[in-house]
Amino acid sequence: MFDAIMGPLYWIISLILVGWHKLWSQVLPFDSGWSWALSIVGLTVVIRAALIPLFVKQIKASRNMQLIQPKVKALQEKHGHDRELLAQKTMELYKDSGTNPFASCLPILLQIPIFFALFRLLNEASRDKPLGVLTQADVESLSSATIFGAKISDTFISADSVNVQILAGLLVITMTATTFLTQRQLMAKNMPPDAMTGPYARQQKMLLYVLPVVFAVGGVAFPIGVLLYWTTSNLWTMGQQFYVIRNNPAPGTPAFEAKMQRDAHKRARKGLPEPEAEGADTTTVVEEAPKPQQRQQPKRQSRQQRKKQQRPGGQPDAGAGDGSG
Repeated sequence: MFDAIMGPLYWIISLILVGWHKLWSQVLPFDSGWSWALSIVGLTVVIRAALIPLFVKQIKASRNMQLIQPKVKALQEKHGHDRELLAQKTMELYKDSGTNPFASCLPILLQIPIFFALFRLLNEASRDKPLGVLTQADVESLSSATIFGAKISDTFISADSVNVQILAGLLVITMTATTFLTQRQLMAKNMPPDAMTGPYARQQKMLLYVLPVVFAVGGVAFPIGVLLYWTTSNLWTMGQQFYVIRNNPAPGTPAFEAKMQRDAHKRARKGLPEPEAEGADTTTVVEEAPKPQQRQQPKRQSRQQRKKQQRPGGQPDAGAGDGSG
């Protein structure tokens, strides 16, 4: 039953893995551990790129959760004495605002089947059993591929040397640390003070501490290839969250204040006015009267010409004549 459900996923994961391996084999030896390790990294990139739309939904849901926290807190103060009514009103609030409190877990939940599919592929490869589109030659190459002296299919608990345990242990620690930091990054930078209390905050705090513990305990049984996949996925998440939080933070968060400061410094360097001052400057420019034209200086006149202009009509006197008498 399990294989019937996971069968299509085995084919998809193995197809992407083999495709990347053929690409890397153009520049690295076919049986090189690095060609298989980089293929796992390429698999991670493909999977995470496909999950970007879900990540966008996760960000939107997280922002909605943050925005409705004052309303959630008001419901708690009003209906705190009645747990059933409080749960009902809270769910109505989630529905009206189009918010899913579990949307932040969606990318992780969808990666779990992929995680187990890769685990099974590597586990079967260590037993020389092809799965998905992997051929016998692929399986033999993958099962014997090594990086830093450790096979990609080795685990911490099945290691036959200290070198393998050290590499697997470092990857378990790195996977656990990056899992913790991705959750901590979201809570520390992109959650307003109102969102730090209530059900949403409890959910985030639970994920912050429970997930790293789960991966730390279970990581000792994961093949090195799986540890490499999950660590790469965590690093992708950190970079993706950093970009979103830095460029599109939720209002009222430390990240939002930091962005406002960066924008202010950028305007100051370019000599641009503040947004509030721009409207006032525009009004001033519109209402400003046009500059008066420069007054033209009169031409210099002779003494006789000035006397003619001072007489009525500007006519010359009788004695002046025209020289004909």
